[in-house]
Amino acid sequence: MEWRPYTLLWVTDLYYEAKGRNYYEEDLFLTSHLRQYFRIILCHPEDTEPFEGAVDLIVFRNAGPVAPYQDQYETFRDRIRKLQLRTYNSLDGRADMNGKAYLLELTAADYPVIPTIDHIDQLHRLPDSTEYIIKPFNGADSHGVQRVPADRLHQTLAACSQRMLIQPYIPFEYEVSFYYIDHEFQYALHAPDPQQRWKLELYDPQPADFAFAEQFIRWNHIMCGIQRVDACRTASGELLLVELEDLNPYLSLLDIPVNYSRRFISRMVQSLEQAIRA
Repeated sequence: MEWRPYTLLWVTDLYYEAKGRNYYEEDLFLTSHLRQYFRIILCHPEDTEPFEGAVDLIVFRNAGPVAPYQDQYETFRDRIRKLQLRTYNSLDGRADMNGKAYLLELTAADYPVIPTIDHIDQLHRLPDSTEYIIKPFNGADSHGVQRVPADRLHQTLAACSQRMLIQPYIPFEYEVSFYYIDHEFQYALHAPDPQQRWKLELYDPQPADFAFAEQFIRWNHIMCGIQRVDACRTASGELLLVELEDLNPYLSLLDIPVNYSRRFISRMVQSLEQAIRA
């Protein structure tokens, strides 16, 4: 591959602390390779405005949850639309980049997702459970997630100062993630031990696994970018969606074999150039 005469604004927070992961290591790894093909400017997500008009593509990477700067994020999105700037991922996704409302939509449409409601009065719509998971509507990266016994659910929700989602607690065998670039499958990883979410191994998807993951990729239908479909395998063997990361999914590139990461980077270079030229 050859040098491209384009400049990327790489939006990241190198100091963000994520449980079980070092975001900065992945971004430094990626940019060290991609700088062979593009000029790259690194920028904190709260400081992008002065640079937005001087670059060919704004690449939203490991910037952490947007909840701590939600107002600035919404203003950023408004500028992108108004000025018709190019972003990667494109901001036309229907999933995590807009908060967690999509889990309610997918539940109502009978997709294979962990059943989700957002009000205690809807509890009858969930399967009976002795425990529930509640999480902030605009949360991410497990912030604010609580596991609550059924007899304390009403009390716990009443004490919450923000809108919460409610799900039944579902024991699972393991979690598995499917990684896509521009709707094309790249690799899959799973965590054999449910207690160690980020101790990952390569996973060999079967036809039913591909069918599961790709229905959410089709449903989301973003124009360009990277998506991660996170699912859990239940004791009965079915997969249920946990979340669909379509803004800045962590890629675990340092945890996969070198030939996989090289192939991913090669495909990403092509995707970035296509996004710029679109």
